[in-house]
Amino acid sequence: MQSAWAQPNNLKISHQFPGGSISEGDFRDRLCRMFAADVERRTRGGLKFSIYPGSSLMGANAQFPALRNGSLDMALVPLSYAGAEAPEANIGLMPGLVTSYEQGFAWKNAAVGKELSRILNEQGLVIVSWIWQAGGVASRGKPLLHPEDVAGLKVRGGSHEMDRLLTDAGATVVNMPSNEIAAAMRAGTLDAALTSSTSLISFRLAESARALTTARGGAYWFMFEPLLMSRTVFDRLSKQQQAAVMAVGAELEAFALKAARNDDATVASVYAKAGAQVVDMNAEALRKWQAVARTNAWREFGERNANCARLLALAEQTIV
Repeated sequence: MQSAWAQPNNLKISHQFPGGSISEGDFRDRLCRMFAADVERRTRGGLKFSIYPGSSLMGANAQFPALRNGSLDMALVPLSYAGAEAPEANIGLMPGLVTSYEQGFAWKNAAVGKELSRILNEQGLVIVSWIWQAGGVASRGKPLLHPEDVAGLKVRGGSHEMDRLLTDAGATVVNMPSNEIAAAMRAGTLDAALTSSTSLISFRLAESARALTTARGGAYWFMFEPLLMSRTVFDRLSKQQQAAVMAVGAELEAFALKAARNDDATVASVYAKAGAQVVDMNAEALRKWQAVARTNAWREFGERNANCARLLALAEQTIV
C-alpha cells in the first residue's frame, strides 16, 4: 500500500491574502489549510503541504508563471492575473458576463468550463477548486453605483476587460493586485477600487473608504479565483494522490460558495460600522454596466484569438 501513495511530498501553496487558521480569517486562506489537512489525511501523509499567505513566498503576479513552469506547486489566485501572458484567463473577470453565483459555479460542468479547463491544462495548470467571488466598490468619496459615477476618478478594476469598462465610463485606471489597494487608497493615489467582498474586508479598506457599493443585490464584478496546481506537479503524483487532490478540491467548493456569500453580507456591516455610506447594486445599474461592457470589453476579448472567441460564445450561453 505504501507504494500506492509514493514517498511524502511537501508541496507549497501560495496566495496573496492575509493568513489565519483553519477556523478563523480570510476564507481563501482557510480553504487552503482545510485542503492541505484533508489531502494529507486521505493520502496517509503521502502528501504534505506548507501554506504561504500574504505573498510571503512570491509576489501575486509571479504565481502564474511559477505554476506553469513547475517551480510553484499550488496557488489560490485570481485567474485574471494571468491575462497579460494568457489572454484567455481574463474570462475569469469579464464585466457583467457572470452576475450570480449560480451562473458562475455552473460553469464547471458546462461547455464553457470544460473548454476553460482544457485551455488552462494546455498552459500547464490544473483547476483543483472552482471558486467564484462577487465584488463591490470601495470609494474614498461618493458611492459608485452607475457608470457615470466613476467619471474623472482613479479606479482599480482588476482585469484588462474590467479596466476597459472603467475607461469607457470615464475613469482613469490604476493597475495593482488586491493586496496593494489599501496603501494606494491611504496615499490618495487611488480614489476607488473594485475587488471581492472578502478582500474589501480582509485588506481593511474600510479604514480609507467613505462609501461602499455591495454585491448583495447582484454584481457586474464576479471573479473566478481557483485553487490551482501546476500540471507538472500533478502529473508526477500517483493516481491515488491525484484522485485525493481533486476530490478534496471539489468538496471544498460548497464551503467557498457559502463563505463568499457570507462575506457579501458581512462587508456591509463592516463598512457601516466604520461610518461609510453603504448602497447596494441594483438591477437597473447592473444593466447599464452590462451595456457598457458589451460595447468594447466583450468584443475586444472575443477578437483576441480563437480560444477567446470560443470561450466568450460558450459563456454567453450561460446568461439567463
